[in-house]
Amino acid sequence: MFEPVIAPSGTLLGLLQRGRGDGTLHALAAPRAEALAALNQCVVSDPRQDWQVENRSLYYARLYLDLDGPLGAIENHLFSADDLVDDSDHRTGLALSVLGHLASYGRDDALMLLRRYAASGANWAWALDELALRDDDEGLRGLAAPVLARFPAGAEGEARLAAAVRDAYEPRPWCLWEESPDHGDRLRAARQQGSFDRWQRQLTPNGPRPGWGVQAVFDWAADGLRRGTPLHVPAARCLAAVAAPEDRSAILAAAAGAGGEAARATALHHLVLAEPENPAVLDLIEAAGDEPAVAAYERMCGPAAVDRARQWIHRPDALGAAAGALLAARGGPEDTALVLGALRSTVRGSGPDAQRLFALVDGAGRLSIGCAAPVLRHIYRETASSHLRGRAARALASTDPSFAAGFAVECLWDCEETTREVAARHAETADARVAPRLRRLAADPAEEEDVQSAVRSRIAPESAV
Repeated sequence: MFEPVIAPSGTLLGLLQRGRGDGTLHALAAPRAEALAALNQCVVSDPRQDWQVENRSLYYARLYLDLDGPLGAIENHLFSADDLVDDSDHRTGLALSVLGHLASYGRDDALMLLRRYAASGANWAWALDELALRDDDEGLRGLAAPVLARFPAGAEGEARLAAAVRDAYEPRPWCLWEESPDHGDRLRAARQQGSFDRWQRQLTPNGPRPGWGVQAVFDWAADGLRRGTPLHVPAARCLAAVAAPEDRSAILAAAAGAGGEAARATALHHLVLAEPENPAVLDLIEAAGDEPAVAAYERMCGPAAVDRARQWIHRPDALGAAAGALLAARGGPEDTALVLGALRSTVRGSGPDAQRLFALVDGAGRLSIGCAAPVLRHIYRETASSHLRGRAARALASTDPSFAAGFAVECLWDCEETTREVAARHAETADARVAPRLRRLAADPAEEEDVQSAVRSRIAPESAV
């Protein structure tokens, strides 16, 4: 997992890397050259903890528009020598997505860069998907020759072409090219081959069979583990279908470790669904304490599991983390001290980016733990995860009376649409920046529908007045 280097939260670069609304506000107030340097660094050195789920592209694209920023740094990054040896999505995906948003805002220089990179860049497929949403038919047809030239004639080239057509996120360019007399026959054959490959994979018999018994299910799970593909979760579902009352003793023995690691994991996952209130199942989970046992416990949500969570929440291991998450999601008002204690100790021991904070922050908001507001504000400011910051914002909305006039205003410029939605519902309109920002979000075609719905719920009554 790539670990980006994140600047301190009090710096302009640190704010922009985190995707905080204050990053945009500070950038617009800073010298333009300084703001553009920080923005370019963010786009060419992706700062996201989890680049596959965290949003930054629209956030950075909007700032390029506000600063009227040139795209030379992005161009140099895309067409650097690194592109010849590294075709990973992580290296160029953010830059290409930013260009896609800029193209949708009418920046022709962004559109030209995308076309050029789709024709000659290593991560051409991502660029082509961006263009499929934003370019006209003529522009896409002009890319047919350079893209198809990547797949030389011959069995290997045709197989790669079939896979590319089959796996494309946006089929529009391929459909346009299929209409061409120059490429139509080849692309129709590739599409048919891709469909056949998908159908063939679906027919491949690699799962349970009618007539299987408990031991056959255990054997299937063990075979998957040997091949590096854990199957204990689907195997547990199969076990529910084939197990008879007389098999219970064998399942309990497997859950205790008698049949090996795969059988134990399968049996535990089966038992947490079949006997969720049986204390013996929780005893087996506690005795194992490993990853499959913790995963099985995370599937439990009944009173017995909640009671056991109150005992386990102080454990420093993964089972303690799972107990804290369960109490945060299922606990009652009597558990506020335990959830608050777990939240504070996690921040002290693991910092503001710990994975277990996600559930604990949600729990602080769900239980409206007012005493949690200071630590939630700390997480909001310091975490590098825009998803965790968004959860902290939602929790602050229900725990911190100052949220509407404070962080909620900043959140209107946040990189995550769910955070902007929270802000649109709570931001105090007495702040002179709020009403103009709400109107801009309402008029922006790139904004998410949920955000615009929240905005309309705030500005419609004012318009009526």
